[in-house]
Amino acid sequence: MSAHVIRKGMIDEMLALAPRQGKRLLEPLKDISSKEKLPFNLLEETNVSNDAEVHTHEADLWYCLSGEVTFICGGELVHGIPRKLKDGTIDEREWKAKEIRGGEAIILKAGDWLHIPAGVPHQHRAVGTAKLIIIKVPSVSG
Repeated sequence: MSAHVIRKGMIDEMLALAPRQGKRLLEPLKDISSKEKLPFNLLEETNVSNDAEVHTHEADLWYCLSGEVTFICGGELVHGIPRKLKDGTIDEREWKAKEIRGGEAIILKAGDWLHIPAGVPHQHRAVGTAKLIIIKVPSVSG
């Protein structure tokens, strides 16, 4: 494994991209992260509401670079179903649903961090454009 440096200039370039409707991972970090199997990405969301999810094998660490995003954390998935992989198999480490019952609303603004432990249902939506860094933190048993 080799070290990877993500320079400030690269982040600045991604932040300067004109927003697009919907959800997208921003280049060039998307390509680097995919090729190198890195556990983080830079995500842009414009006027989107994501499905709820819970994953038992990893936590999420979110950092809001710009904009505002509302997370719903905790509670329980309503009619959750396990994630179906591209090959048709089921991954019961991750469950999806359209909504969460009984969660807490948390608003992130530029500069805010949010840690969501493994096993905690969560969902997020952006009104306007938000740019976020997502870091996947594997669960450690012991």
